[in-house]
Amino acid sequence: MQAIRPVKGTRDFYPEDMAFRQWLYARIREASERFGYQEFDGPFLERLDLYTAKSGEELVTEQSFVFEDRGGEMVALRPELTPSLARMVAKRSKSLARPIRWWSFGPFWRYERPQRGRSREFFQWNLDLLGVESPEADAEVVAAGAELLRGLGLSPQAVRILVNDRRLAESQLDEIGIGFERRALTFRLIDRRERMSAAKWADWSRKEGLSQNELDAVQGLLDDRDAWRKWDPLIRFFAAAESLGISEYVAYDPTVIRGLDYYTGTVFEARDSSRRFRAIFGGGRHDDLVSAMGGDAISGAGFAMGDVVIRLVLEEHDAAPALDSRPAQVLLTTFDEASLMSTLRLATELRRSGLAVEWYPAADNLAKQLRYANRVGARVAVILGPDEIGAGRVAIRDLKSGEQCSVARGEAAAYAKRLVEAPA
Repeated sequence: MQAIRPVKGTRDFYPEDMAFRQWLYARIREASERFGYQEFDGPFLERLDLYTAKSGEELVTEQSFVFEDRGGEMVALRPELTPSLARMVAKRSKSLARPIRWWSFGPFWRYERPQRGRSREFFQWNLDLLGVESPEADAEVVAAGAELLRGLGLSPQAVRILVNDRRLAESQLDEIGIGFERRALTFRLIDRRERMSAAKWADWSRKEGLSQNELDAVQGLLDDRDAWRKWDPLIRFFAAAESLGISEYVAYDPTVIRGLDYYTGTVFEARDSSRRFRAIFGGGRHDDLVSAMGGDAISGAGFAMGDVVIRLVLEEHDAAPALDSRPAQVLLTTFDEASLMSTLRLATELRRSGLAVEWYPAADNLAKQLRYANRVGARVAVILGPDEIGAGRVAIRDLKSGEQCSVARGEAAAYAKRLVEAPA
């Protein structure tokens, strides 16, 4: 029978992969809670019209897993969380204390071409601050992202957070004669600039309706790295970033636009210094989303970070942790069939003392069992044979030093704990 392959773009999470996912989740929780954010989550399935309202045509028509349910309603596996956040806040907008600081980490799906750094199923950190409309609030959101980077061991030399403001970009386009009716198109062109060669991008831009003079003017805007110095919101943003201790992580970049239609102000992306990978995280200000879902007009800013790219970046910079995916540091061997029940009772006693204990379920020769213990990274092996049972004792082997001693059964848990907790 031919092996059944997983669905294209999905991932198998073996124990070592789960260890990384849980480690990352713990670091994300730590960074989020340090800034006072509360954990929340939304449903994995949403009505399709939730995304058609504000997310943009490309996300809905090209990147979402969309299907008709048995009731005839069009639904989607969630491709992002911000619209769900806005819907949830709108539902309780009268009663929620403001500002609202929420974060989440969970699975998402996008129907994209799988490649390095991109899968169709991924886990994502989302963090949003709602109810505060200021550049300082935007800087706090970015600071939470920088806090995670710092906690993961990624320096400003490894990762930079590139910042722009859509309102500044809109005013610049107005000045060169690209008005509202072509603004969304031009933003999409700018957003895709880095993914294409200069010649291909220029050709595509002309085909989409930009004249050569307009194209030259847009390129001039993208080359101007000092435009922010005349834009008060960004002046305030970078001042706040310095006060928040993240000035080394942030820099102005006029090419950062973000592809989703609901961004209304500050936008940003974290990128590795070599630009080998996609954005590590990205987001910005979204002031109209909650009101679009029927709630009060509540301003907001936030970002999302997937788990795929951050792992690649950590590996690239030798910052990925060496994780032990096995929770048990004690292996309880099986001497023979006659001692089996006594062995299981001892395993229960050791677990109730707080130890994580793995039992070897076959009476193989002791050397084989000890090789298994070393292979799985156990710290201690516990041996209970007829002689130990008769004497009321337990043999405990330190797998690091190879030393073995016999202790009274009532002292076995405490002795094993001391070995397990000893410095590596």
